Formats: sequence, C-alpha cells, structure tokens
Amino acid sequence: MDADALNAFMTEAFPDAQPGTRGTVVSAVPGHVRARMDPNDRALRPGGLISGPTQMGFADMAAYALVLAHIGPVAMAVTSALNYQFLRPCRPGPLFADATMLRLGKRLAVMDVRIWTDDVDRPVGQAGVTYAIP
Repeated sequence: MDADALNAFMTEAFPDAQPGTRGTVVSAVPGHVRARMDPNDRALRPGGLISGPTQMGFADMAAYALVLAHIGPVAMAVTSALNYQFLRPCRPGPLFADATMLRLGKRLAVMDVRIWTDDVDRPVGQAGVTYAIP
C-alpha cells in the first residue's frame, strides 16, 4: 500500500479519531514509512511537553502503517510488544516518525520507530515494536 491508500484505510478504520491524535503517512516505500503528526493542546503534559502516551501512540501508528504497507489492509494486525525510550524532551510542534522494518515473518513483524521534531538526527524517542499478523 502507498501513503494515500494507508491514510484512506486509517480514516476508515478509525472514524472517531480526533484531529491531531493519529497522524498521517507522508511516504511509504519498501521497508520504510514516514509519518507526521500535528499534536493539539490535549497532547501536552504539564510543563508544556508532548506527553509520553501521545509519542507512544504515534510510534504505534507508524508501525501499524508499515505492516499494512507490506501485507495489505489487514485490520486485525495487532501490537504484541512496544518498548519506548524517551531520549530528550519533546517540545510542542510537528512530530515525525520514521518506521523501519527489521523483520517481516509469517506471524510477526519487528520494527524500529524513531520519533523526531526538528532534526532527524536528534530523535526525541525510539520504539521497538512487534506486530502479530493474523
């Protein structure tokens, strides 16, 4: 699936998602997806930083998009593991996710997801994500 097909699927699969809570796929090529999220004020934690749950949810969305880009629109592919490392404070503004496929098997997909704001070389977080494929 390409970026447009992934975004259309996500809109259909998650019709109640509020603006600024899910993100969109910017590009999808074999082995890699880039996504963008423009968090709203609800995504902020005390201190004016983007909350951990927002960052982790965005990493999960990027991983889900990467799996679907490879296997097609399989709604029941589900997260089986997500380990998130906070690397530096995540200031408000656009978030980007680079999801890279590490292994795609018959039943599991293992990915690395880097979350960044203004500099791709200075990620604010990193997730190891595993998806179970039905």
